[in-house]
This record gives sequence, structure tokens and C-alpha cells, in this order.
Amino acid sequence: MRSIWKGHIRFLLVAIPVRVYNAIEASEKIQFNQLHREDFGPIGYDKRCKKCNQVVTSDQITKGYQYEPDRYALIEPEEIAKVKIKTTRAVDILGFVEASEIPPTFYDAPYYLGPDGPVAEKPYALLLQVLKDTGKVGLAKVVLRDREDLVAVFPHENGIVLQKLRYPAEVRSIKDVPELDAAQKTDKKELSLATSLVEQMITSFADIDTVDHYHEALRKLIEQKIKGKKVTEFEKVEEMPRLDIMTALKKSLQASSRKPMVKSAPAAKKKAALTLVKAKPAARKRKVG
Repeated sequence: MRSIWKGHIRFLLVAIPVRVYNAIEASEKIQFNQLHREDFGPIGYDKRCKKCNQVVTSDQITKGYQYEPDRYALIEPEEIAKVKIKTTRAVDILGFVEASEIPPTFYDAPYYLGPDGPVAEKPYALLLQVLKDTGKVGLAKVVLRDREDLVAVFPHENGIVLQKLRYPAEVRSIKDVPELDAAQKTDKKELSLATSLVEQMITSFADIDTVDHYHEALRKLIEQKIKGKKVTEFEKVEEMPRLDIMTALKKSLQASSRKPMVKSAPAAKKKAALTLVKAKPAARKRKVG
């Protein structure tokens, strides 16, 4: 794993040399190229003015901030380049807070923090253990790509995660969601049944089916295309029954078991929710196994 940034994680006079690593596996994302259907030539990005319909070059393009309809404040690239903030190559921890104080909507991109060389191993281990023992999350600021990011620093397994946070001004208030006030009333009997249903469905994260089945089906489609085989269409969307809440709760309790949301069974025992490729009959599959 290659680091994308190196510097220090710092609080008061303590400075620990660290490296930052991407926590997201970008290669798992399937991307398609746009092609000309007649000769399969790649389609280029056509920079065309929507007003005069002319194709323009890069030196004919500037940036503008729209502050009124059809009115822009023009900002040249060299002016943007002058907007630099002081960078110290450090993750400056401003303080430590309870994890519950950070709204879930603030969490953005995750990164891993690792020690930068043998000299950092001992202080890194010390910070990791302190974070585990106290249960606190460090709030910090760091300049990664010409922008000052607000980040959270917390332990994960045997390492430390640096999680980008959105600034409060970037997140809309949940209070602006329509009809929330009307949705706060609950019936005691319905609440009791719903609580019983949740308790019967309690499991662990490790037992939950976390496979991206659409991604898997899409990859199968690509593999079959490469091999020149035919593919089938998507399955139809399942129609959801319309039941009143009490009836739905009672039926759910009757049908529930201790493990209602466990990982998917093998393909021979359970039909996939999304099928793109023609599969062999289940009986034939069992004979091969």
C-alpha cells in the first residue's frame, strides 16, 4: 500500500511522524468508456459553449461564480492559485471529544494513518492505546490537497483512522425535512410489537450480508461478454405488499427467526436477487459438487 501524504500528527508539543493511506479500494469500482457504436472509437470530452454552441479550447475558458441569474463573478485561475493557506504538513489535533458528539452526516472519506519509520512506532502505539482506553475521538485540521480539511482521528483494530469530516455549513439540517413533526407520534401496542421484532432480529455485523450483489452481477456480465456468451435480462422488481402497520408487524414476528438477515446462502440453495447471466439448473450444479 502506497502512502499519499506524509507529515506529523500533532497535539500540543507531541508530534508523531505519520503517513496517510487511502482506505478505499478504487480498483473495485467498475468504470465504462463511452464508445462510438459504429467503429468503437473512444468518445472525447466536447467543451461546447451552451450559449453560442461553439467548441472552445482550454485557454478560452474561465471560472465564474453565479450570484444571480445569468450574472457571474469571474475568477481567473491565477487568482484561485493565490488563495493558499498555511500548511505545516501536520494533522493538528484541536481537542478530543465523544464519538456521539459528531453527527453521522458529517463523516466523509476515510484514510488510514500509519507510523512513518521506526522512530514513530512507539509514540504511534501510545496514541493508539490512549484513544482505545479513553474512547475519545480526536478532532483535527490538516491541509491535504490545498484545502484545509476537518478530520476525525480514532482507533480501528490495530491502527488509526483519519476520517474527513464535512463542515457544519455543508450539511443541511434534518429539521428541514417535511412532515417530520407529524411522524413523531407512536402507538404503544405498535411500539411494543416493533421492539419485539427488532430484538428477534438482533445479530452481528459479521453475519450480515454485506456483498455488493449488483457489482458481482455486473462483473459476471462483463466476463460473459468477453467470453462471447449470451446474457439474460434483469429480474423484475418485487412488488411490496401494502399492509397496515399492525398487520405487517404481526406477520413479520410470525415469520421472523433468530437469524433473519444472515449472509446469503450458496447459489445452489438460494436464488440470487439479481441475475444477469444464465445459470445451470440447481440439480446439475449439485451433481458437479
